[in-house]
Amino acid sequence: MTVKYKIKRLIDVVLCSMLLIVFVVPMALTALAVKLTSKGPVLYWSDRVGRWNRIFKMPKFRSMRTNSPQVATHLLSNPDTYLTPIGGFLRRSSLDELPQLFSVLNGDLSLVGPRPALFNQDDLIALRTKSGVHELVPGITGWAQVNGRDELPIPEKVRLDCEYLHTRSFWLDLKILAMTVLKVVRREGVSH
Repeated sequence: MTVKYKIKRLIDVVLCSMLLIVFVVPMALTALAVKLTSKGPVLYWSDRVGRWNRIFKMPKFRSMRTNSPQVATHLLSNPDTYLTPIGGFLRRSSLDELPQLFSVLNGDLSLVGPRPALFNQDDLIALRTKSGVHELVPGITGWAQVNGRDELPIPEKVRLDCEYLHTRSFWLDLKILAMTVLKVVRREGVSH
C-alpha cells in the first residue's frame, strides 16, 4: 500500500464518519419512507466491480420494485414502471446513495473514484481494465459523474476515468466533491 493510498484512505474514513453524523437523520427518515411506501427490504445490495475487478456488494436505499431486472437503468425500455412510489425522488435527490458511506468505511469504496460498474457491464469493465482504471478504488462520486453522470456514453466515461487516474490528487478530489454537491443540488445529469 502506497503512502498516497494510505492518506486518501485516512481522509475517506474521517470525512465519511463526519458525513454519517450529518446524515443520520435523513438516512433514518429515508429508510422509514422506503419501508412505508413499498414492499421489500429497505436496502438494495448491488453486485459491483471494485478495485482489481473484485466483486463486492454495494448498498443503496431501494428505489425500484423488487422484481426489477439487474441491469443499468438506461438499458430498461421503460424504467419508470419499475420505480417505487418514492424511487424517482430518491434518485433525483441522490438520497438512495447515502448507504454507500458504509462501503467507504468498509474500504470497498472511496468518496472519490470511478463509479463502480455493475457486475454485468462487461464492456465498461473491459475498457477500464485495458486502460488501468481497475487499479483504483471506485468512488461514490468521480470525475465522470461531475462531467455528465448518467448521460455519458461508456467510452467517454472511461476517458474521464483515465484522466482522473493520471491527474488524481487531494485537490482534484476536493474539487470533485464540491462539484458533486452542486450537481446534486441542481439535479444535473440524473436519469430518472
